[in-house]
Parts: sequence; C-alpha cells; structure tokens
Amino acid sequence: MIAGIWAEDAQGLIGSNGILPWFLPSELQHFKQTTMGQVILMGRKTFEGMHKRVLPGRTTIVMTRDETYKVADEAVLVFHNPEAVLNWYQGQEPESAKDLYITGGAEMFIAFKDSFEQLYRTIIAGEFEGDTYFPKALEMTNFKEVSSVTHPADEKNDYAFTVKRYEIKR
Repeated sequence: MIAGIWAEDAQGLIGSNGILPWFLPSELQHFKQTTMGQVILMGRKTFEGMHKRVLPGRTTIVMTRDETYKVADEAVLVFHNPEAVLNWYQGQEPESAKDLYITGGAEMFIAFKDSFEQLYRTIIAGEFEGDTYFPKALEMTNFKEVSSVTHPADEKNDYAFTVKRYEIKR
C-alpha cells in the first residue's frame, strides 16, 4: 500500500524552512505509530530539514534530482525519480513487503499523487507562519474519508488536531 501522510494547519501550511512550524508530541506519536516498521520517503529538502536524522524502525528513502547526492548512513536509500522508487518498492519480496509512506515535502506529494491508495491528513486547529503549503494538485475528491479522530489541546500539545484517514474511491 502506498500512502501520503502529513500535517497541515488551518490554511494548508505544511512547512517552514524545511521543518514543521509546530511541535505537537501527540501528533508526532501518531506519525511514529503509523509508519513504524514501514518505508518512509521524503525529499532531500525535508531530509536536510531534519538535519539528516534517520528515524529508527523504518526504512528511509530520500528522493532528489541531484544524481551526486550521498547520505552518510548506509541505511538510507537514495533515488532520483518516482519510477526508480516504485520499481524498488514493487520488487520487494511478498513476505517482507512493507507499506510506503510519502512524508513530504510538497514536491513528493505531487510526484506520487497517482500512486496513493490511502492518505493520512492531520489538520491542526491553528495558523502558523511558513513557506510550504500542501499542493492543491492532489485531488482529495478522488478519496473518501474513512475515519476522523480529534485530539484536544492539552498540557503537552498547545493545539487541538484531527487525524483523518482517506481511501481511494474504487
């Protein structure tokens, strides 16, 4: 299964200078639980915005157009186009097959928009400053909402947020 997973504010903002413009431990926990043991893909800018930190317990793919781009950690796979990623992904052994989660940035969501089977969209009840918005090119009308869970603000999370899961309409 190939899915997109992201968090956005009330205006669709997803990033600020390559990082998240908010800190919500409960939302990060949702991301961790959803992607643990799976494959995550991000663009080079997103990876560098994380200070090239590899998230444990997941296979990490970085996609970049830069053919000379290298990552010091041998556990990180580097691909240069969506076709190469999809060929690698489809070549997994069935008994060890994992889900592929596209985690951002905006260019990655556009590059894989025709491959998504599910979407995990977190909507944060707030507005933030930033420079990257979720791409309008991804047609949410092709998906149906199958679940919605709201998490209230609390002592660790300054903002409420709602996690919505969508499946492609068949």
